[in-house]
Amino acid sequence: MAVKIRCISKDGGNHYNAHEAITHLGWINENTGETGKCTRLTMVKFIEDKDGKAYVKDSRGNVAYLYVRTYQSGNKFVQTYADSKYTNNLLNLLECIS
Repeated sequence: MAVKIRCISKDGGNHYNAHEAITHLGWINENTGETGKCTRLTMVKFIEDKDGKAYVKDSRGNVAYLYVRTYQSGNKFVQTYADSKYTNNLLNLLECIS
């Protein structure tokens, strides 16, 4: 299954601060219309353990897939990979409202 990430949430409202971890991601399955919101760690498990795919899509239809990365501290996070490098496309998304 693949889901498109529609929004993100961060604690403390530091949406654009690349050093603050994303806490939640809002998603939609574009094939079924199913929507949801999950924690960052649930998305990590979806990608790692369930062979799930997650992506962001820009206004021109370009897709960047999410990959799991690990901080030096051992904490896992997701980040997009586009144009042969890891990028912060998630920070361009809107804040999840609920």
